[in-house]
Amino acid sequence: VWFASFNPYGTNMIVSASNDKTIKIWDITNGECIKTLQGHKDIVRSALFSPDGNSILSASYDKTIKLWEIEWILLYFFFAL
Repeated sequence: VWFASFNPYGTNMIVSASNDKTIKIWDITNGECIKTLQGHKDIVRSALFSPDGNSILSASYDKTIKLWEIEWILLYFFFAL
């Protein structure tokens, strides 16, 4: 893990960026990974929640910055269960 950030909106989530080219969203109440986001082609150096907590911005050594919409990610996750 290169970087981790709390959701500033007050939810119980942390986002992490790591060497395996993924971003992970964690539930801090139980330590479980809620969702793994894939799309970068190299190490993800940082990932931050937006000020309203609705998006994640990630930056990678693949020279890209990606914006992930939390609502769609979590909506898909809960319906997939």
